[in-house]
Amino acid sequence: MANVSIFPGKYVQGRRALEEIGIHLAAFGTRYLAVVNPTIGQACMDEVVGALRRGLDDGQLVLVEGGVECCMSEIRRVERLIGENHCDAVLGIGGGKTLDTAKAAAYYADVPVAVVPTAASSDAPCSALAVIYNEKGQLESRLKLRRNPDLVVMDTGIISRAPARLLAAGIGDALATYIESRRCVLANGDTVAGGKVSLTAASMARLCYDILLRDGRKAVQAVQNGLCTLAVENIIEANTLLSGVGFESGGKSAAHAIHDGLTWHPSCHCMHGEKVAFGTLAELALENADDSELENVLSLCDDIGLPITLADMGVREIVPTELRAVAEKATEYGESIYNTNIAVDADIVYDAILAADAMGRAFREKRGTAVG
Repeated sequence: MANVSIFPGKYVQGRRALEEIGIHLAAFGTRYLAVVNPTIGQACMDEVVGALRRGLDDGQLVLVEGGVECCMSEIRRVERLIGENHCDAVLGIGGGKTLDTAKAAAYYADVPVAVVPTAASSDAPCSALAVIYNEKGQLESRLKLRRNPDLVVMDTGIISRAPARLLAAGIGDALATYIESRRCVLANGDTVAGGKVSLTAASMARLCYDILLRDGRKAVQAVQNGLCTLAVENIIEANTLLSGVGFESGGKSAAHAIHDGLTWHPSCHCMHGEKVAFGTLAELALENADDSELENVLSLCDDIGLPITLADMGVREIVPTELRAVAEKATEYGESIYNTNIAVDADIVYDAILAADAMGRAFREKRGTAVG
């Protein structure tokens, strides 16, 4: 099988980038349906809509409020709205689930899609995947799209004013990129892009990891103070473009599979990137990573508020049957956990999850900080 790399059609990043969206959308038509995440807050909503109005002529934009979950009923609703409003393209504005809803609706309606994240909280914006949940927020399936988004617009002035927890969650998601990709390379595994890992994708995954370790703390601190610094710009690009291409064409492995299992735990209700961060720690336990790497990852996660224990994710009581169910979900047929050169099964993953929790608690004890 050949090496395969896929990319978004155009990636635009910078302050006030949203005001120039009309220039980039012109190639897709003249009328656009914009699906806006209802949870982004009124101040952000006003800023986004104002920027869109400055960038587009009257009559070009149809604004609709999106649903909370990226589920099939919501996707079909947006698909119908595209047709009813005679729109040439769809824009997804907000967080990962709204972006995925727009991507999936565009897929079914066969129109171009632009994504406008209001936070850099995941690598979903650049990918040719839509993650489908049920209406309770439990993972159901992944829809493989015909192509990556036609346009990704990252307005860093808007993104830098989102809650710092969202940027940290994006770092948690992006942290897995290199760690999973290198395991996929060792296993000669297949990637989401439908081939083997290219040098380009592997290099982007490594660059992503290096930027996170270098600039992650500075970026979160800046955003906590409402600032958009060079470190913030770098982390936004790492969380979105480098991680997006890096995970999709560089390969996934255990961290995201363990995330998938955690979505089914009754007490685990934290963000996608937060679950992936803990899944990354479990993957490092699974592969017996060296102490220096564990120290680097644990330190970064703890410093920026990412979970390093089960309690951090709301799992304050260890119920073996519940955690075993997580491990069994993570090792279902077709999961990315099998992109590894290490033997895995539900028992091994169960132990890795508990080992990651123990490492996190020991790290906190050594630091002299409270656990969970």
